[in-house]
Amino acid sequence: MTTTAAAESQPFQAEVAELLHLMVHSVYSETDIFLRELISNASDACDKLRYEAIANPGLITDGTPPEIRIVPNKAADTLSVVDTGIGMERAELIDNLGTIARSGTRSFLSKLTEAKDGANLIGQFGVGFYAAFMVADKIVVTSRRAGSDEVWVWTSEGGSGFEIAPASEEAASRVTRGTEIVLHLKKDAAKYLEAYEIERIVREYSDNIQFPILLVPEEGEPRQINSASALWQRSKSELTPEDYAQAYKQIAGAYDEPAMTLHYRAEGRQSYAVLLFAPSQKPFDLFQVERKGKVKLYVRRVFIADDAELLPAYLRFIRGVIDSEDLPLNISREMLQNNPQLAQIRKAVTSRVIGELETLGEKEPETFTKIWDAFGPVIKEGLWEDFERREKLLALARFTTTSGEKRSLKQIVDDFKPNQTEIYYLVGDSVERLKSNPKLESARARGIEVLLLTDPVDAFWTSAPLEFGGKPLKSLSQGDVDFGLIPLADDKDDKKDEPAADAATTIAVIKDALGARVSDVRASQRLTASASCLVAGGDARDRALERLLAQQNRGEITKPILEINLRHPLVAALATDTAQAKDLSLLLFEQAQILDGEMPDDPAAFASRLNQLVLRGLGK
Repeated sequence: MTTTAAAESQPFQAEVAELLHLMVHSVYSETDIFLRELISNASDACDKLRYEAIANPGLITDGTPPEIRIVPNKAADTLSVVDTGIGMERAELIDNLGTIARSGTRSFLSKLTEAKDGANLIGQFGVGFYAAFMVADKIVVTSRRAGSDEVWVWTSEGGSGFEIAPASEEAASRVTRGTEIVLHLKKDAAKYLEAYEIERIVREYSDNIQFPILLVPEEGEPRQINSASALWQRSKSELTPEDYAQAYKQIAGAYDEPAMTLHYRAEGRQSYAVLLFAPSQKPFDLFQVERKGKVKLYVRRVFIADDAELLPAYLRFIRGVIDSEDLPLNISREMLQNNPQLAQIRKAVTSRVIGELETLGEKEPETFTKIWDAFGPVIKEGLWEDFERREKLLALARFTTTSGEKRSLKQIVDDFKPNQTEIYYLVGDSVERLKSNPKLESARARGIEVLLLTDPVDAFWTSAPLEFGGKPLKSLSQGDVDFGLIPLADDKDDKKDEPAADAATTIAVIKDALGARVSDVRASQRLTASASCLVAGGDARDRALERLLAQQNRGEITKPILEINLRHPLVAALATDTAQAKDLSLLLFEQAQILDGEMPDDPAAFASRLNQLVLRGLGK
């Protein structure tokens, strides 16, 4: 049913308007991508129809199969992309084409403005429909929701807004279900009306779309121009690396090359096909709060969901498809998370992915390094969350250490010093700052390799009790550290014969001066050159984690322990210069704060105190 009501004009969301301005007024070297995006959207619409028809078969009683038609019209300078999918109601047209609900749009606009060729960014940010404005100066979208009598027309010329109105009788009779997108092409986009050009683009980008893509020429019969086969169901021997690369781009909506491909079929109690990829570049949504995965679930080639959590959150960078032969077709999204069959698939595929990453690390270290550089911080989330696979993930991890980069824990343990029984680490903001941290001094003097951890997630997973190969991981910022049984690398570093301040007297003076600022003061086994450092108690959180939680208002920072080097001249001066004992004690504490990346409690008092001590030293 249609009416003759007047068209209603509406403005675009601000970010859409800005995006369209860039699309319309910029020139990209690969404008082909607009057709791939429209075909991908049409395929999604057909997938949704098949899924909804499981519960409501009446949606497809007319017998029209889900398909995609591409119709060039040289006389009118238009190119139409038509699908017989789920279609859109009036509100959906406004929501889907007038706003951008997905996050990442601002980042996309920023990158698009900077990039010389924005075509490689479009598909990464969920704004593919608007790519059509690169080749069209007007777009008309006519859509009928499956099962509805209403047909609506959305029109825009890429300016500040769009119009929406009920369809004419002629348009309504033409679109019996699904969506018709008519592009009024710009003069310099006339090549997209050529059949050979359309076939080339479909073959390159959309050959594995699961629905027939029909080219409807101005003369002759419509013909299918894609293979429409589920590539993941085919044998590996039939496929080439180029086939996998194109499948990755089509399935993931990506433009980089896959760094790892995993393709296999599981048989036995359950049968399912798996085609998964590890990207070589970070997707824009990698650190979204929801941490949703992007592996699509199919059941006997019918699309079910793209958010079924088929892998744990720490593997959310993996893209691809899992196609089950055993799950019921009418499984609801609500039932997915509690389905025992799906839980078994999730467990098996997770182990297989980790095993594939392990193999890659051993046989193709350069490729694995590319994956780790992009996704290492994400994979390390599993060290906190996945107790069952923690040992495997620790073996998989690569670290920057005081001895080098991309070091595995196996390499670190193999290079243990005599009598060393623990794997040591420090957590901080940057490698450069950690390398100058005084807590490394005693370890460095013995040639002990220390992990330098700088990703925010490092503060969390290291708070769990961890060991690798029977060797516990130990923070140099927490608890007692005793390197007494590990020999020095150079006997010249042995300072046992140097005079030391009296421990009891010095500690008592400092405690009296600092009061409640610290929980304890003690002689340090960590320091050889510096005067002091701050550490956490053995039962307290590591100081890096405490600072991170405090920034998020999730806890207060507990009082630290001040460790002092009794052989340092500044510490020795405390016991003899009682007049300056308080200032020197505060200076030791505030220096340690600064070395830990913290601001002194009273910066002005610290500066004044430091100036006075310097002047006194200069005899002023």
